[in-house]
Amino acid sequence: MANVAVVGAQWGDEGKGKIVDWLSARADVVVRFQGGHNAGHTLVVDGKVYKLSLLPSGIVRGGKMSVIGNGVVVDPWAFKTEVEKLRGQGVTISPTSLAIADNACLILPFHRDLDGLREGAAGDNKIGTTKRGIGPAYEDKVGRRAIRVCDLAYPDTLPGKIERLLAHHNALRAGFGEPVLDADQIHRELMEIAPEILPYAMPVWRLLDDARRAGKRILFEGAQGVLLDVDHGTFPFVTSSNVVTGQVSAGSGVGPAATGFVLGIVKAYTTRVGEGPFPTELKDATGERLGERGHEFGVVTGRKRRCGWFDAALVRQSLKLSGVNGIALTKLDVLDGFDVLKVCTGYIIDGEEYDYLPAGIDRQRNIKPVYEEIEGWSESTVGARSWAQLPAQAAKYVRRIEELIDCPVSVVSTSPEREDVILVKDPFGI
Repeated sequence: MANVAVVGAQWGDEGKGKIVDWLSARADVVVRFQGGHNAGHTLVVDGKVYKLSLLPSGIVRGGKMSVIGNGVVVDPWAFKTEVEKLRGQGVTISPTSLAIADNACLILPFHRDLDGLREGAAGDNKIGTTKRGIGPAYEDKVGRRAIRVCDLAYPDTLPGKIERLLAHHNALRAGFGEPVLDADQIHRELMEIAPEILPYAMPVWRLLDDARRAGKRILFEGAQGVLLDVDHGTFPFVTSSNVVTGQVSAGSGVGPAATGFVLGIVKAYTTRVGEGPFPTELKDATGERLGERGHEFGVVTGRKRRCGWFDAALVRQSLKLSGVNGIALTKLDVLDGFDVLKVCTGYIIDGEEYDYLPAGIDRQRNIKPVYEEIEGWSESTVGARSWAQLPAQAAKYVRRIEELIDCPVSVVSTSPEREDVILVKDPFGI
C-alpha cells in the first residue's frame, strides 16, 4: 500500500488540517513527525469545529491510529488539556487510538518562561515565536539534557536528570534576573502529570514498521511550512525544527522509502504570522479583504495573519526542497470576486533579477516582487467538487499556477468542509 507525506509549502496555515483530515479517511495510521503545540489545525466536520494543536488530525476519525512521533516536542500539560477538550466534543481517545513516541522530548513550564523572556528582551529584533517553549525544548534536545517521555517511568533517577537540566536553565534565568528553579517542585509536577501521558508511550518506530509490513496506509502529517524550516526557511524568522519531507524519517523512525507520495499544501494566496520577510505582502484594502474572506487568524495564537498575493517563486523553491509530487491548492474560494489577481514570478534585489529567494536576511530586506496579472472571476467556487463546476477563469488560474510552480495539482479545496474538494489524483493511488 502507498503512504503519503503532507508538508506545508508556504509559511504554514495553508489548510493542512482539512486536507490531512480528508486524506485520513483513506489511511490507517496518521503520524505527526515534527513541531509541537505551536501548530494549529482547524477541522470542520459536519458543521462541527475541532481545533487541534498537538494531536494528529486523524484523531477525530474513529478506527484510526494516531501517532505523535519522536520529532515532536510534547508539553504534557497542553496534551492533557487538548485530550480533555476533544473528549468533551465526543472524540474517543485511548491508547488503542493514540500513541506517543517514548523517546520524544518534553516541553516543561520553564521552557515557556524562557521563550517569553527572550522574546520580550529582543525588542525590534523579536522573531515572533508563539512563546510556547518549542525552541528552548529543542535546544535542550540538541544539548542532550532534555527530559524525555520514557524518563517519566523512572521516578528514582529523574531527579538527577532534572538537576542536570537546571544547571543550564538556572544560569540563563540568572541572566534575566529571574529566581532559580526548584528541582523538587519540578519533580513533583512531573510525577503528577506522568499518568496522563505514560499510558500512550511506546516505541512508535516499531508500531509503524508493523503497520507498514501489514500493508496499512500511513499518512505523515507535517506542521508549519517549508519556509519556516530551521535550515531552509527565512532564517532567523523560522520554527525550531525541520519541516521538509526529509524530517519524516528522522521524526517518526521510518526509512526514507516509507515516505511515499509527497503532497505539498499550497494556499491560493499567501499568508504569514509573525515577523520576517514577505515579498508579496499587501498592507492595503486588498490585503484586508483577503484576511477577512479567509478568516486569517492564527489557530494557536489568535494573531492576525499578514496577507498577500500568491508567490509562485517561493512555492516552486519549497516544493523542490521537499521533493513534492503534487500539491493540494486550498482556499481558492477566497479569491472569488477579484477582478484582477497577481502572481509573483520572481524578484528584483538591488537591480538584479532572481527566480528564487536568496538566503540571508540582508538580501531579503530589499526584495521587490515581479508580478504577472491574471484575470479574476465573479462567480462562486464555493463547494465545487469537479472541474466542470469551476468558473472557467478560476480553472485557468489553477492551471497557470501549475505551470509557474512546476508541479501538478492533485487536489483543489473549495471550502472548509471536508468533502468540498476537486480530486485530480488521489495521493494514495486509490
